[in-house]
Amino acid sequence: MGSSESASGTRGSQRAGSRPGARVGIIGGSGLYRMEGLSEIETLRVTTPFGEPSDAVVIGDLRGVPVAFLARHGRGHRLMPSEVNYRANIFALKQLSVEYVIAVSACGSLREQIHPGEVVIPDQLFDFTKKREYTFFGEGLVAHIGTADPFCAQLSSLVGEAVAGAGGTVHPAGSFITIEGPRFSTRGESFAFRAWDMDIIGMTTSPEAFLAREAEMCYAVMAHVTDYDVWHETEEEVSVEAVIRVLRQNTTLAQEAIAALVPTLVAGNRSCRCGEALATAIITDREAVSEEAREKLAPIVGKYLD
Repeated sequence: MGSSESASGTRGSQRAGSRPGARVGIIGGSGLYRMEGLSEIETLRVTTPFGEPSDAVVIGDLRGVPVAFLARHGRGHRLMPSEVNYRANIFALKQLSVEYVIAVSACGSLREQIHPGEVVIPDQLFDFTKKREYTFFGEGLVAHIGTADPFCAQLSSLVGEAVAGAGGTVHPAGSFITIEGPRFSTRGESFAFRAWDMDIIGMTTSPEAFLAREAEMCYAVMAHVTDYDVWHETEEEVSVEAVIRVLRQNTTLAQEAIAALVPTLVAGNRSCRCGEALATAIITDREAVSEEAREKLAPIVGKYLD
């Protein structure tokens, strides 16, 4: 099938064509820059109030289901973790009607029993980044979102089952620490993170998970373990070469798991509370919210301010 390219405005006008909005969004991390198996492909250059996403959003049918795919680092891996416009990425998917976000990420293991080549579906997140934009709010509209459990438990469970069904070894829980990057950890940092009871380490899940919660989207991470960071005394230290080697081995696993999961996701309605995360989070008096703020965040807060 051929592909077409069109544009979407800052208010999230739906993409061209008659295909329904994509309820499932896939954010591809290191090593996953395209999604195999898509048909009826359209390529969208989406604009948002927060700037440009990492790349064009690719819309296509996956086993008959419309999905939106976005390469987090851009095709060709052009963006460092700190350069990724996380707000634009999540907002772009929100504008395209996405409800479920499956994020694929590379990570290092901080535990002996979590081996390279395996997959962790984290249930906790520790943000150790220092210079990223963490929220859609501000400039006259304030919200305090709850993130005690930052990942959607139901979506995470389904992602884990899909990976296992595709033949992967899955750890169904774990604490994921996000560091700023782009450098890898020092040995002292790696030992400290282990002492803090962290299980895996990466560079991109914060603030992506928090922004998805603000956008009332279900969000789960398929974290592919590529290395043991630098704490392990007998294993190879983390390097780009080691990371890419494992990611290439796991790309097919990720694609097969996602393809199997997508039809299940859209077969029913969401029963978690992710879709109402802002119901009690907005603290600004509704009459004090400016028209500019209302318009800017309409895809996220419109139903609460109208």
